Amino acid sequence: MLKIENLQYSVAQEGKTTGILRGIDLNVEQNHFMVITGPNGGGKTTLAKCIMGLAEPTGGSIVWNGHGLTHLSITERARLGVRYGFQQPPRFKGITVRDLLTVAAGKDLSHSEECALLTQVGLCAKDYLNREVDTSLSGGELKRIEIATVLAGKASLMIFDEPEAGIDLWSFTRLTETFGKLRDRRNATILIISHQERILSMADTILMVSDGKITGRGTPEEILPQITGETVCFCKALDGNAEGGAKV
Repeated sequence: MLKIENLQYSVAQEGKTTGILRGIDLNVEQNHFMVITGPNGGGKTTLAKCIMGLAEPTGGSIVWNGHGLTHLSITERARLGVRYGFQQPPRFKGITVRDLLTVAAGKDLSHSEECALLTQVGLCAKDYLNREVDTSLSGGELKRIEIATVLAGKASLMIFDEPEAGIDLWSFTRLTETFGKLRDRRNATILIISHQERILSMADTILMVSDGKITGRGTPEEILPQITGETVCFCKALDGNAEGGAKV
């Protein structure tokens, strides 16, 4: 289980302290599939980075399967099965896709294992295993390769930050298929930050985060109508302001 209590993250700027996370309390059951959503700047990515150790909270605690993560290094968290997929994955000139999968797995992989990992994310092994992870890869290709490395690590807690960002529709379809298979296996807890309805609709639970706080939690059937309703109201408000401006 992932257990987060009173998690806080603040930054000091120009003599002022701004709270990015303001008392997050969250329990996520083992092998649960949760999608985190909410407006930009609401604290979703900061929450994910605090879990992975990419940002250190200024208060509160994070526990994963009985292990306190709050002050552990990224490496120590990875050894406990926590893995992270970036919204903008890094590039590594001189390192091949095969090298990256080997490092992520912590061992040499068989050719069939390499093929299976890349197939899961919609890539053909013979076209990609020996390619360098550099600027020759598109954003979508890079994203799928990174997800394959998370899968290679056999993580028990997988965190993905907007995996749909920068990829084409065909790639997105393959990714949703991959996430569906991961969910159905029920052998890892998965946290995905996303705004995409197709990913949101796959969730066991949708968590809404805004202004550094949890503002909603429930099933897709409970939360999606709420999100749609808020969007419609916001768009109507914008239309009303535009019409008012036109009359002046």
